[in-house]
This record gives sequence, structure tokens and C-alpha cells, in this order.
Amino acid sequence: MMQIYLLLGAMIVVAILAVELKDLLSSIVALGAVGLLLCIAFITLKAPDVAITQLVVEILCLIILIRATLKRDLPFSTTGRWFLNTLIAVIFISVFLLVAAKCLKDLPQFGYPIMRVAGTYLKEGMTKTGAANIVSSIELDYRAYDTLGEATVLFATVIGILAIVRKSGVKKEGEEDSEENE
Repeated sequence: MMQIYLLLGAMIVVAILAVELKDLLSSIVALGAVGLLLCIAFITLKAPDVAITQLVVEILCLIILIRATLKRDLPFSTTGRWFLNTLIAVIFISVFLLVAAKCLKDLPQFGYPIMRVAGTYLKEGMTKTGAANIVSSIELDYRAYDTLGEATVLFATVIGILAIVRKSGVKKEGEEDSEENE
């Protein structure tokens, strides 16, 4: 339980940092850190499907926000710091691959679930639900509300992305504003 409190505390600190930073790009990176800490909290709470959904939504939102920020504010990408940027990228990819290798090594063997509920799903899923596909039976019978929640989060994300990306307020030449005519 202490891990959850530490993660929540870190999320609060980074969220305050995201609000207080003056540089917009740094704020977006801090906001992304909050989302990734939330993803780690979901994994700690044994909800990997929610963590995966959070990670996908977080990455998509970060890409769009960084793209929108770089269009407005391009502080250092043209100053010739390509060596430092490349070095940071190589270090990040190396650390990511090392952590991924360690995580993949700790996974259980295929077909031997860690959690008791997964074993129950695998043993009794076909007989209780009558479905021909065990994955479909788990998603639609045992985890229907959870799946509905994930679909709602993804739908809300797509709507939010469309609201950010759309081009509103752009007028063609000779076109008058409807409020000015009234």
C-alpha cells in the first residue's frame, strides 16, 4: 500500500510542477510523467488492461500536445544541439530496452497465470459462457463493464484530439463573421 501512496505523492508533486513551469514544452513533459506514474499505479493495483489503455491514451495525447507546442514555440531545435539531442535519445532508448528486458524476463511462462482469477477464467470460461473463443468470453462476460469503461476513455480521447486538431476560426477571404451581421 505504501507504493500507491508514494506514486500518488509523486503524481501530485509532478502535477504541481507542470502547472508552475513557465516553459510550455516542459509542462507537457511533466504532464506526461503524471500519466506514466498513473499507469504504474494501475499496474501496481493489478489492472494491466487499464494501464495499457492509460498508456495508449497518454502517448497519443502527448504526441499531439508536443506537436501543437512545437508549432508555436521552437526554442532549441534549430540551435545546433543535435549531438546532445542524439545522445539523450540513445541513452533513453538504451535504458528503455534494459528495463524492458528485465520486465520480460520476470513474466511467468505462457499458460501459467500468476493470479488465481486468471486460472478460473481459463478453466471455467468456456463452460460457463458457452463462447467458442476464451478471449471473447472473458472480455464480454466477465469484464464487460471494464471493457465499456476502456472504450469510453478511448472515445473521449478521440473526441478531445479532434477538438484540438480541428481548424476553427479560419475564415476564407470575403467571408463575414455571422455575429457581425446580427
